[in-house]
Amino acid sequence: MTKIIAFANQKGGVGKTTTAINIGASLAAIKKRVLLIDLDPQGNAGTGLGFVRASHRQSAYGVIMGTASAADNILSTAVTGMHILPSSQALAGAEVDLLDIENREYRLRDALNQIRDHYDYILIDCPPALGYLTINALTAADSVIIPLQCEFFALEGVQQLTDTISIVQQKWNPDLNVLGVLLTMYDKRYGLTRAVDDDVRRAFGDTVFKTVVPRNVRVSEAPSHGKPALFYDFNSTGAQAYLRVATEVIERTEQGDAENV
Repeated sequence: MTKIIAFANQKGGVGKTTTAINIGASLAAIKKRVLLIDLDPQGNAGTGLGFVRASHRQSAYGVIMGTASAADNILSTAVTGMHILPSSQALAGAEVDLLDIENREYRLRDALNQIRDHYDYILIDCPPALGYLTINALTAADSVIIPLQCEFFALEGVQQLTDTISIVQQKWNPDLNVLGVLLTMYDKRYGLTRAVDDDVRRAFGDTVFKTVVPRNVRVSEAPSHGKPALFYDFNSTGAQAYLRVATEVIERTEQGDAENV
């Protein structure tokens, strides 16, 4: 059964897009069929996989607006088994354009119904905002992963996101769940990092992934080369961390399937 996972946090700079790219690449590396949907108008997920936005016409915008099918807007990536539905500059206007559209919260979900059986995992990179694009992602998703940077304001704004998730559960997607909270840019040399780790695990318990993603220069360099960290430097600590996170993702989603049997 296809799993649809949204990556959401309205706070920017937490490693959300990097996490979506690298978990997707890690899943593909272990023979899972993966589609990454770039719902962020900045288009960084596409850039991180080597795409130049001006060089292609495919876009999530037309899919959201109902003027194009998802199947016709999907591109193959250099990672075997991984595809992308890219962003475009037009996506920046979607928040306004969706205002007058009927059932605007279900646009992405309905579009994905035509293709979801083609993939094992569909990953949605949300914009750093809690508007209609993120609501569409959460309405379409089975679960959400919340990346959190290990810094002083890590938990700031997370309550707003969890409130939004609760609203989506109540109004549009009662089956949505939080798959996990992922600590990113982890540097064990600093007491602040360990303090944030303690605070987050105290607040979210077992929802927090066991694996943490370390602050790693190779992970930071990889997007400028248009590659996931796994294909830029397989042996880097960041790439290996994302492989472990992907394993946890599989364990958690398969556990959910078992519980629903």
